Amino acid sequence: MCNSFPGATAVSEVSIYSWVGADGAAGGSPHLHAASTEAYVVQQGSGRLETLDSRGFTSTPLEPGTVVWFTPGTVHRAINDSGDLRVLVVMQNAGLPENGDAVMTFPPEHLVDVEAYSRAASLPSRDADGGDAAAEAAARRRRDLALAGYLKLKAAVEESGVSALAEFHASAARLVSGRTEAWRGYLAGGAERQADVTARQLESLESMESFYMQDSRTTMGERKTRRIYGMCGRIQAWELSETVVAGR
Repeated sequence: MCNSFPGATAVSEVSIYSWVGADGAAGGSPHLHAASTEAYVVQQGSGRLETLDSRGFTSTPLEPGTVVWFTPGTVHRAINDSGDLRVLVVMQNAGLPENGDAVMTFPPEHLVDVEAYSRAASLPSRDADGGDAAAEAAARRRRDLALAGYLKLKAAVEESGVSALAEFHASAARLVSGRTEAWRGYLAGGAERQADVTARQLESLESMESFYMQDSRTTMGERKTRRIYGMCGRIQAWELSETVVAGR
């Protein structure tokens, strides 16, 4: 199991965007995850996490030491009040979030089908003409579009209650439905596999057998050398290395 992070999770460090939006608050692109829970561990700075979920609209303060997580279907928006808000993100179901589990709160005309959504959501590759400046401009445009849809959705929830989320939830489910077969592969190789290994270890322990412990090992995570434009901010991710830590 050395090639899978504990609990089949993924870990990244996100510097929340300091770009000021239409409502005067700085932050990233509001979105939800269709099948994965996300957690924030605040490392520095201060801000807020705005959410639209079964309780309606909620604003949660973010400051160093805060740990907050939200389940699938929660529309969330990270707001960077201090200008240097940075969070450690722990994502459930590694592989799903990187392969389309997130749906941004674009206005309805951009949610009608996968093609329309992809046109609004896509960013240029890092090697495209314009380089980092073009990528940042595209990420800003995407954020502004998601924010426009979010502000209307937030107003509807505050006026009519959580039933106002139903149409967006339905659109999100329709957009990701074609990805579920691939996601099942990530689940089988990740969370399901880890749960199965633990179940077999418990069976061994019940019999007072410890042979599996002879295969124990330590593996280092490898930090990528580049930061990408994510939905909430600039992402610094870690990858698992096959390097086994040697003793001294």
